[in-house]
Amino acid sequence: MGNKKVMVPVEKLDLSTVKYEPEVIKAPHLTGLMLKLFVRMAEAPVIGSSIMSFLKKQNKMVEMLQNTVIPEAPMFKPEFPPQDAEPSVVTTDEERKPEDRVESALKCLPHYDPPSCWSGDLLPSFRYWKIRDYAHAYRSTIVTPSMVAEKIISVIEECNYHKPPTPLLISFDAEDIRKQAAASTKRFEEGNPLSILDGIFMAIKDDIDCYPHPSKGATSWMHEVHSVEKDAVCVSRARSCGVIIIGKANMHELGMGTTGNNPIYGTARNPHAMERYTGGSSSGPAAIVASGLCSAALGTDGGGSVRIPSSLCGVVGLKTTYGRTSMEGSLCDSGTVEIIGPIASTVEDVILVYAAILGSSPQDRICFRPPPPCFPDLSSLENATTLGSLRLGKYTEWFNDVHSNDISSVCEDVLHLLSKNHGCETIEIVIPELNEMRTAHIVSIGSETLCSLNPDCEDGKGVKLTYDTRTSMAFFRSFTASDYVAAQCLRRRIMHHHMEIFKKADVIVTPTTGMTAPKIPPSALKDGETDMQVTGYLMRFILAGNLLGLPAITVPVGYDKQGLPIGLQLIGRPWGEATILRLASAIEELCAKSRKKPASFYDILNIK
Repeated sequence: MGNKKVMVPVEKLDLSTVKYEPEVIKAPHLTGLMLKLFVRMAEAPVIGSSIMSFLKKQNKMVEMLQNTVIPEAPMFKPEFPPQDAEPSVVTTDEERKPEDRVESALKCLPHYDPPSCWSGDLLPSFRYWKIRDYAHAYRSTIVTPSMVAEKIISVIEECNYHKPPTPLLISFDAEDIRKQAAASTKRFEEGNPLSILDGIFMAIKDDIDCYPHPSKGATSWMHEVHSVEKDAVCVSRARSCGVIIIGKANMHELGMGTTGNNPIYGTARNPHAMERYTGGSSSGPAAIVASGLCSAALGTDGGGSVRIPSSLCGVVGLKTTYGRTSMEGSLCDSGTVEIIGPIASTVEDVILVYAAILGSSPQDRICFRPPPPCFPDLSSLENATTLGSLRLGKYTEWFNDVHSNDISSVCEDVLHLLSKNHGCETIEIVIPELNEMRTAHIVSIGSETLCSLNPDCEDGKGVKLTYDTRTSMAFFRSFTASDYVAAQCLRRRIMHHHMEIFKKADVIVTPTTGMTAPKIPPSALKDGETDMQVTGYLMRFILAGNLLGLPAITVPVGYDKQGLPIGLQLIGRPWGEATILRLASAIEELCAKSRKKPASFYDILNIK
């Protein structure tokens, strides 16, 4: 048999034999001159392939992809078994106009009285303004969208002079914002706003098309080869509800990193601690929302890129089921792991933005036959019963495998609160083959990224990428076609494991990240860095959402001893957005009093 390992067919795997294996990543942490030198070597013809081969052996990837017989057939895209309908929901139709879907979602939200909340002595010490607060302010003519626009423009312009710089946007046009705001103000004056989202300010990640802005993907050259003639489908849906786009938000170059480090446009800073990373790759969108500048933003999530920065910046980030939102008009529209998802400061705002942007692409509708989208009816009397019947699956050894115990204990406290206040039951689960899932994900996203960028790299653009992106690209080039197929066979196995878990649990609960916001090494600002240990911690709990296309959300639940935000992640069944949104809303309510104002915060709707 030699070195060959044969996996047990997935349905015959005995879960009682599964042992949790902590993730061990073997790779150097490099910045500055050492990083440049490493890239030079990694890109050299013979020595480069030897280095990558050594790294893959060290991390047991060769053994898994080349020396193992995987009995399952490949699954090249998520394949979901039919799902039962979710209870206590309001169903909508993806063919309806976005503004009608938003109206449906609005009716599902709990009663809220903005005027009393403003005068309120009952308020927690800090809260974010909700979309419904803005809508009330506009309708009562306390402020106009044009007045808010001026405030936002002055903050963005002022950010350029900060020490250290806080580059939130890559593309910004003050006159364009004024024009959109004036049109919205006029609609309010005439008494016909388009929806509750009219006059709501949003930022769009730089890998999603938003006319007339270029889409650079935070590179120095992508706009030269990718022309933007119209909005991405998600952006045009948001605009039809009256949303005002403030520009293209900063990100980790081409989404290929978890920190948000960007030597080209500058690295976005965490509003809770300016010397720390926001997390990536949707670094700008999360920082903009967390700092109070915008109610919401759109990000992309192929390896936690919406959830990681949302968690590190203390806001809410939703990754939808793969195929639930259209990727048309984004730079990553040909992959099998990415989605476009909303980031907002509250769960209800995420629900409203999700309602606006949802809707499968025509090809995904044929391929997946998605059930009609629905929203949790949070205003109904049944909501409490539905909430109480939820079973939460927790894999304790994995849940506790974090950089600091603050994370697992804060998340654990929330599960106790859910049980005490709502009667949710936490059940112990086992998730086999977590290391296999990591390998299958990196090979999938890496090969798909390489495939889409190859023509430009062959054209000489590859050398203009940042050093950490070039390190990733060199690693991705080492994957073979058979590695890719083996990864897709693993994908089928891992989907089976999760579908078995969902027979007894409604939601899988984990911390969102294995560490809170890491410090930015000063040596990493000029040329970037590669730190796979940090990446491992940040992506530890993220991957089922991407490799298997499952819906997942992160909700802020507290802080570590350094005052840095901690997120709890809820992973749902395929198409189970309503269930995780319902649970997220309950968690948010339980944690509302503990929410802290970020060190860098702009009170954009200050009406005092």
